[in-house]
Amino acid sequence: LLQAYLQKVVNGGGRVEREYALGRGRVDLLILWPHGGLVRRFVVECKVRRDGLEPTVREGVEQTRDYMDRCGADSGHLIVFDRSEARTREEKIFRRPVPAAGGGAPVTVWGM
Repeated sequence: LLQAYLQKVVNGGGRVEREYALGRGRVDLLILWPHGGLVRRFVVECKVRRDGLEPTVREGVEQTRDYMDRCGADSGHLIVFDRSEARTREEKIFRRPVPAAGGGAPVTVWGM
């Protein structure tokens, strides 16, 4: 569903690649967007919250940064899906920027 939404957003000239191969692993979604004669790259990695939020975010941010480095992405986004019925909608939905150490591009973590 997320891919279908993003495809509508980029229909003006961009592309959404699903499970794009990057060496050892595959990024869930890679958005390619032409801009000023260059192609900008945006990594979107999706995770389901299982063993607590912080371990999921830590693992997901590390994986997202690895993919960003391998494909030269301008930014990365980690989307954490929370299927728990015990947590409220307000607890599940958030946006958290995670700055990069050493001046790299930040990863934005989105709770859904």
